[in-house]
Amino acid sequence: MSHNTLGHLFRVTTWGESHGPAIGCVVDGCPPRIPLAEAEIQSFLDKRRPGTSRFTTQRQEPDAVRILSGVFPDPDSGEQVTTGAPISLVIDNLDQRSKDYSDIKDKFRPGHADITYDAKYGLRDYRGGGRSSARETAMRVAAGAIARKIIPGVTIRGALVQIGARAIERANWDWAETARNPFFCPDPRAAADWEDYLDEIRRAGSSIGAVVEVTASGVPAGWGAPVYGKLDQDLAGAMMGINAAKGVEIGAGFAAAALSGEENADEIRMGPEGPVFLSNNAGGILGGISSGQDIVVRFAVKPTSSILSPRRTIDRHGKETEISTRGRHDPCVGIRAVPVGEAMMAIVLADHYLRHRAQTGA
Repeated sequence: MSHNTLGHLFRVTTWGESHGPAIGCVVDGCPPRIPLAEAEIQSFLDKRRPGTSRFTTQRQEPDAVRILSGVFPDPDSGEQVTTGAPISLVIDNLDQRSKDYSDIKDKFRPGHADITYDAKYGLRDYRGGGRSSARETAMRVAAGAIARKIIPGVTIRGALVQIGARAIERANWDWAETARNPFFCPDPRAAADWEDYLDEIRRAGSSIGAVVEVTASGVPAGWGAPVYGKLDQDLAGAMMGINAAKGVEIGAGFAAAALSGEENADEIRMGPEGPVFLSNNAGGILGGISSGQDIVVRFAVKPTSSILSPRRTIDRHGKETEISTRGRHDPCVGIRAVPVGEAMMAIVLADHYLRHRAQTGA
């Protein structure tokens, strides 16, 4: 299986399966002498960790990360810093219940990667999906924690802005609220509504989709490159690479198709510290290069494919049958996709920062 690596100068390779003994990643291209401790990575992993509320899978994984290589005590300060060598990270899987999948080992779950993995490789890991499981995203979050330390002065924040058809009211947006509810929701009224809504879906054994929005503030103008190295191109690819993602928008996104040229144009004035944009329909990227505005990306996450409701399907022998997936699953996988989206933003920005510095020296 190829294509397990993301990035050019800052490269992340993940490995491991959902029900294997461990998952891990190798981060290559991190500059030397950057302070890095396991606790710094752990703080981001705890945001994505399963079992933190009734609205996520009840699989109990501590997701305790260990750094195996690429760090050493600084000769001056004694602080653990990166050496410039590949950084290897590992997380042990401690709460696998492979028996939960024994009844469906020959059946293809509709909406899942079962049938395509079998078609491509001639076999599949039915125990939670193997490499197609969202369990793999824990390592993206770990790598993203390292990426954040590379990009100076950049703040990356994510939020859940829609569950099913129920969207937030943007007039109520408060970033501080994302830490006060189990949804990473910036609108306290929407978060209260979502609790009852998702409880109903969870009790019914069903699932629902969502929309995640990720913003990067403090990115200077100039990151990214035309023609095939566009910043928005790489961000879109990274977000689409998240499990269950089915669509990506930059800035106004698909809504831009309904705007006139006058409405869509982000007018510019001169401020005391340089150009000032009067709107941000471009999402902070023009011609594939950052403009200095906030970079705004949204991605849509489909409903979790593993549900209790019986669905028609076939088995690997071509026989028509029905399937109902038991076990522990997220009623809305979009919740835990928020820290994953933040990590993917950080990984892409770190890569583009190093590429920009290599080309321009700035």
